[in-house]
Amino acid sequence: MTNRIAFLGCGSMGEAILAGLLTGPVEAASVVATVRRVERAQELAERHGIAVIATSEEPQANSLAVAGAEVVVLGVKPAQIAPLCREISAALEPDAVLLSVAGAVTIEQIERALPEGQAVVRSMPNTPLMVGRGVVGLSLGRAANERQAELAKAVFAGSGVVLEVPEEQMPAIGAISGSGPAYAFYLAEAMASAARELGFDESTAKTLASETVAGAGLMLGAEGADATALRKAVTSPNGTTERAIAVFDEQGLPGIVLAGAQAAVQRSDAITAELDRA
Repeated sequence: MTNRIAFLGCGSMGEAILAGLLTGPVEAASVVATVRRVERAQELAERHGIAVIATSEEPQANSLAVAGAEVVVLGVKPAQIAPLCREISAALEPDAVLLSVAGAVTIEQIERALPEGQAVVRSMPNTPLMVGRGVVGLSLGRAANERQAELAKAVFAGSGVVLEVPEEQMPAIGAISGSGPAYAFYLAEAMASAARELGFDESTAKTLASETVAGAGLMLGAEGADATALRKAVTSPNGTTERAIAVFDEQGLPGIVLAGAQAAVQRSDAITAELDRA
């Protein structure tokens, strides 16, 4: 990917994607971003060496950014996606692909706000993109051709694994990998709380929990690693770990995780419906 790419909105997730993109063959000179605040524009420009336009200073910033862009990353909040698409429609290149990173916004909802035949790709990234270990779900719109699909995938190539899935699976992707890092952090919080109950001070409890979860994640991220095999390797017959996991099973931990994921899917569907009524 060497042609111009525009980031419309560049919060923490957008910046993680941008940073990964710039680790590859993409040059900073080919990237432009728009953000609302001047301070944020200056921060991004200094940190990454890209051109950044503040919409608070230049009302036409988004249209200026997409002019000549081959890929346009939509990084604003879900409720702002359709208005943004309508705003930039006249300035888009006919063969540009729009890549949405907004949760719960469907391809159809985006396409309705764009010129007929404009290529759209919907994605669901997660926050480990910030450390180069993200997982990204990707679904193609009806107008996206093979070249445009490859351009969209290349945006994430430097920061994570990309999985192309049917769009109907995107809410589930969000429930597992999109929200998943929060589940791991929540587990670390629970482990730290248990450590405090077992007599450790706050600092030691946090260190025990955080470093254990982080280290386990690195092991799981190794090539060929399997969660079940790794768990069994730590679980000696009739040992302490086996006793703890037996309690987790008795308390229904797998069912709790499933119920949480299902609730996340239901909320995603509800947000999609709310956007349709807006």
